[in-house]
Amino acid sequence: MDAIAAHDAFSPFSAEHDELRASVRQFVERELVPNVDAWERDTFPNEVFTKMAANGFLGLKYPTEYGGEGGDFLHEAVLAEELGRCGSGGLAAGIGAHIEIATPPIWKFGTEDQKQRYLVPAITGEKIAALAITEPEAGSDVASVRTRATRVDGGWTVSGEKLYITNGVRADFYVTAVKTTDEGGHGGMSFLIIDQQDAITASPLEKMGWHASDTASVAFQDAFVPEENLLGELDGAFKLIMANFQWERLSMSLGTVASMEWAFEKTLAFARERHAFGRPIGSFQTIRHDLADLMTTIHTSRCLTYDALRRFAAGQDATQQVTMAKLVTQRAAVNVADVCVQIHGGAGYMREYGIERMYRDARLGPIGGGTDEIMREILGRSLGV
Repeated sequence: MDAIAAHDAFSPFSAEHDELRASVRQFVERELVPNVDAWERDTFPNEVFTKMAANGFLGLKYPTEYGGEGGDFLHEAVLAEELGRCGSGGLAAGIGAHIEIATPPIWKFGTEDQKQRYLVPAITGEKIAALAITEPEAGSDVASVRTRATRVDGGWTVSGEKLYITNGVRADFYVTAVKTTDEGGHGGMSFLIIDQQDAITASPLEKMGWHASDTASVAFQDAFVPEENLLGELDGAFKLIMANFQWERLSMSLGTVASMEWAFEKTLAFARERHAFGRPIGSFQTIRHDLADLMTTIHTSRCLTYDALRRFAAGQDATQQVTMAKLVTQRAAVNVADVCVQIHGGAGYMREYGIERMYRDARLGPIGGGTDEIMREILGRSLGV
């Protein structure tokens, strides 16, 4: 079950993508995996971004005129999968937040000036980005955003609080959803690019998992934003948010399938090496059946995700397929991690093997990027009921 050798009718990737995969996997194994345990104790350093940039990994899907590699979403999908094998959900999430959710709105909807000021240095790793939408009273209910932008001479002042913001402490700028009018619901909401400044206070949050990532509460107290930092149309943020959700959820699914595969490989090796009652524990029927179920779950998850990826990369409306992939893979990862811990027994509960970390990290999946409940609601509404 090695995705690096998956170039066949089942895979949406070409030989070119396979070459990229080999390069990314080498980077992950050389630069990331050996440091994961240390970074879990104190978050990963910013130099990870500059090292990735030096290899062209921060701009795979972005045009060459902005310092990108001129690739497509399939190139980015390869990166998402390989980051899923690093052994740390927090590390993959911190990198992914910069690449997959914070900078795409600037690429898609930004002015040329905004792309030069923010996208170009983001691709080189000189500036780190965070997407700031979620608030204490506005999680899945995006329409309830309360952070307010007030018109002043030359721009706006922004006040309010954002919560659960990945890269919130380290960010050089925030792509931020704010209310620009009193209109209720999805109306009256805009995106502003807000530079880090003294009027912003970012406080790190302690979490169940994703310890390598910096997740923050971000408070804006009359933070000034110049007129030229309006991203997209005034009062048009909801369209921008919806446009980015599909790729965010698809990249989450891709990385999650890869992390399940990584855990399965470690568990299979353990089952072959660990002896009990005079033989490898993998030779016991109950363990063999558990491994068979894991293999089936991972393959099924990959098939569903690759189907969504093919449709998305072809420019089709893949909302249903992406939503199903996100729903299925995130919950499957929790179950896979649970079985992997069980097969490891007491060792699975220890930090040494990394399986307990996957168990903790996986639990964020059914919540982040749209909860299971929201995914079911999207699917249900698509049926006209």
